[in-house]
Amino acid sequence: MSQVGRTLAIIKPDSVARGIAGEIVSAIEQAGFRIRGMRMLRLNRERAEGFYAVHRGKPFFAGLVEFMTEGPVVVLALEREDAILKWRELMGATNPANAAEGTLRRRFGTSIQRNCVHGSDAHETARFELGYFFSEAELG
Repeated sequence: MSQVGRTLAIIKPDSVARGIAGEIVSAIEQAGFRIRGMRMLRLNRERAEGFYAVHRGKPFFAGLVEFMTEGPVVVLALEREDAILKWRELMGATNPANAAEGTLRRRFGTSIQRNCVHGSDAHETARFELGYFFSEAELG
């Protein structure tokens, strides 16, 4: 039985710089998500390292932090039935070349790292990630 849940989405710096954040937000709404919170911000190194701490020590960590701090991002708290699963379906595979037709990463991603969006991968991750950017009072 599906239930209403929440997940975090990030429109990455490459998408913001290319002026496609609005198209991505539109696709999110058309897919049946309710936007419970949204803000544009620029991550500093400390904030990016904290958010991606689970990847510390991995070969791609430094490059990921560098990329995520190169310009503004849009963070969104999304809500709908099966939010995590449905968001991951809309995002598509991490590598845009392997993503299904119509997914955001297939449409807008240019590489594995510059794949336009981020999304929580599990309920525990979503709780942490949502709390990293939004207070409970902001999300209602």
